[in-house]
Amino acid sequence: MTLLHDLPSEILFQILLCVPPPSVLAIQQVCRKFDDLAQPLLWRSHCRTQFSYWRPEYNIATKLAQNASRVNWKDLFRTRHLADRAISDELEEILSSQTGRIERSERILAHDYDAKDTLLRNSHVNDDCEDVLARRYYSDAVLGGLHRAMAIGEWTKIRDGQPVSFERALVAFDHFVLCDREGDFDEVAARLDRIAKSVQLEDPQFSEAAPRHKAKLVAGYLRRNGITGVADDTQYHNLRNNFLSRALQSCDHASLPLISVVIFCAVSKRLGVEAEPCGFPFHVYAIVKPPVGHDLDGRPVDNRLEQQWSYMDPFKSDLEVSRSDLEAQLKIMGVPAADHNMLLGVSSVADMVRRTSRNIIGSIQQNSHIASTGSVDPEPDSAFYGALWALLILPEPHSGLFQRARFLPYILEYLERQFVFDIRLIERILLPIFEGTPHWQQLHDAVRVMHAGDSIPKQIKSRNAEIANSVRFKVGQIFQHKRYNYQAVITGWDVECAQSEDWMSQMGVDRLSRGRHQSFYHVLVEDKSVRYVAEENIDSTPGPVGTNLMSLAGRHFKRWDDVSKTFVSNIRDEYPND
Repeated sequence: MTLLHDLPSEILFQILLCVPPPSVLAIQQVCRKFDDLAQPLLWRSHCRTQFSYWRPEYNIATKLAQNASRVNWKDLFRTRHLADRAISDELEEILSSQTGRIERSERILAHDYDAKDTLLRNSHVNDDCEDVLARRYYSDAVLGGLHRAMAIGEWTKIRDGQPVSFERALVAFDHFVLCDREGDFDEVAARLDRIAKSVQLEDPQFSEAAPRHKAKLVAGYLRRNGITGVADDTQYHNLRNNFLSRALQSCDHASLPLISVVIFCAVSKRLGVEAEPCGFPFHVYAIVKPPVGHDLDGRPVDNRLEQQWSYMDPFKSDLEVSRSDLEAQLKIMGVPAADHNMLLGVSSVADMVRRTSRNIIGSIQQNSHIASTGSVDPEPDSAFYGALWALLILPEPHSGLFQRARFLPYILEYLERQFVFDIRLIERILLPIFEGTPHWQQLHDAVRVMHAGDSIPKQIKSRNAEIANSVRFKVGQIFQHKRYNYQAVITGWDVECAQSEDWMSQMGVDRLSRGRHQSFYHVLVEDKSVRYVAEENIDSTPGPVGTNLMSLAGRHFKRWDDVSKTFVSNIRDEYPND
């Protein structure tokens, strides 16, 4: 009989690849032959298969391209494994208690992109998981905070004068609507790399062509494959068209002119063609520049002479646009001739970010009739939130703090309602911007209140016999509002109205048939709002739970119980009997 340690090393190596990594460590401690196997290859394989996302400082792509023996893959795996355990422990604490969630989320976010694998694994748990809704909700919430921090980091680099590519600056917007989809900085860069390689493969003579012809070949490839432009003009203002990763991933690849041009420029640069967006009003063109010492047709020229640029519109065609035609358009617009060179010059990265912000806000306004349904992708609230952050960090030229401060009420509303784990971004980015102004105090007070609310244990509200008789409905029940017809779920209750006299007067509480001396309920509405509803307005026999409410419910509930037709509470530290 052949014993395990008698097998060839190659077979033993393949066996170890199928063993969970923690068990490999145990096996190697008890059997010298297993310990002597090709450890770098084994642990490199585990690093590659167990973890897809790495912090930039690991330079993981470089390490993977090296000889395996040059990297201590076992230590690298151990580091990631320990981080995964620490992140998992913090997430379990977030799920188990309402207290300290902000602090625990910040400890997860301190792991930077190493946290993404753990969060995605928890976001993708099976439907039969005991706390499926809460686990998905909070995993996605922390992951969203991670993505947004990365995006804001790119914009602060631009603000501070550091180089950031056009495509990276715009993919930052995608990070506000990314969720668990593909489309982060590295994934978009890889897609653009593949497109550039496909352009080369399509024309074996590409590398020999002059810059002007190369630019036309790139634009032609993008146009033929539908990667730029909008096929259906009625969909021009679709919110999705503002997002570069969506344009690359979607079936129709629809994009606004600005996004089409940035895609063209990114692919062109990968192929050695110097192309950048032009700051033309109401439309974006691409400028193609000749290399030093040559013109666009590849002919040698005197470097002391000013070289002519080429203009292209990859949103519409693969043909050049003459400068004289563009100048004629500017003249029709009433633009003074003295401003033509500026508007026909290369746009700054910051200006493209601002234009994208304005386009996103415009698309949301154009589609306001559907944005409130909660079924739009990208999600409008997240997109709008990202646009506001961009304009706060990279404001319009000559705009003062007063103009920027008009965005703060929206930011704080979103922070409290949806993006509570962004509180550290308020502290790190916005507080320094508004230091020395009354707006600083507004931000500081909001942050202080949120930290206090997160750190103080919730007041316990138990049901005794008297309360049970007066408070008819329980946490987790869904209902339809009798007057306004929205669907919501109960997240808390008061024996009678606990709001201020001013609030009750404004809301006409005493005009209700049962007045203020009836039970009132804190509720989470399908449109993401939080409201306070009198018991007499609750219809406890609503239809099926809407998908939007189901996705939001994880903030307070573990799962949906199809037998009782209620959500199972995850806030029993506050309402132990509900």
